[in-house]
Amino acid sequence: MNHTISLKFSHPDVTAKGEPRAFVSFRRLETLWINTGTLCNIECANCYIHSSPTEDRLVYFKAADAARLYDEAAELAAEDGGRLPEIGFTGGEPFMNPDMLEMAEDALARGHEVLILTNAMQPMMRPKVKQGLLALRDRFGDALKFRVSLDHHTQALHDAERGAGSFAKAMEGLRWLSANGFSLSIAGRTISGEPEAEERAGYAALFARENIEIDTANPATLVLFPEMDEKADVPEITTACWDILHKDAASMMCATSRMAVKRKGASAPAIVACTLLPDDPQFEMGRTIRESLVPVKLNHRHCATFCVLGGASCSA
Repeated sequence: MNHTISLKFSHPDVTAKGEPRAFVSFRRLETLWINTGTLCNIECANCYIHSSPTEDRLVYFKAADAARLYDEAAELAAEDGGRLPEIGFTGGEPFMNPDMLEMAEDALARGHEVLILTNAMQPMMRPKVKQGLLALRDRFGDALKFRVSLDHHTQALHDAERGAGSFAKAMEGLRWLSANGFSLSIAGRTISGEPEAEERAGYAALFARENIEIDTANPATLVLFPEMDEKADVPEITTACWDILHKDAASMMCATSRMAVKRKGASAPAIVACTLLPDDPQFEMGRTIRESLVPVKLNHRHCATFCVLGGASCSA
């Protein structure tokens, strides 16, 4: 039978050339992501999830829905004798969500480590939010972690992506987090095209000037994410690619993580394969974590660009 398909990423099982498409089997739940909603205080030029101050197709996640997920995660951990997964919060901007502090506190109190992805701008810097974060730091220490988006170490390139003045506001938030002893990492992007060593050196010089404590040589504390150009011609990943590229399917993000989203008008949250693909129906895996723990077919350009070829992962 001829399985040749005319378009890339159009068939879940075979590529446009008719080759068997790669898939990733679930291994264990190391990170459970919660998308707090697509509303954001800014609108970036190349936002992979298309967040903005008016984009609410993913509505605010509620503390009660998060608590049910934590209950299920604990059951799954008890069954396989493993540790509780890290809970990651992403958006939009998580601190736009009025339940953000409550969801983080609940997860931390249950014994999860918590990672919050933020732009560290005005929503995080409101007095009530800062007071709540300081209280969580005092109770839970480094179990509460932040990853701040700083697209480049220069104001010009960061502001070109996020809007005039955004660099200065992000730096204010970064200085506050660092000065108050929070566990902190940075999410940069490879938008400049400069060699990685030079980009890391640029961040190091910036943080030295600003007295911000971050090890820029450590890829876990300065994460440089590949760009995801939705118009670029990218290769499809076949089953043969694992050996050709010397990649292990078990190292892919969807082998160890899932994300919960709440769609506008939906009666309950849904579980999707990863943080990058909340809108593609083929990556919606069910209503419960347990239902979602099935193989993921790499039938999307982000699977190739970000995960397999880019070697990136959103988890800590």
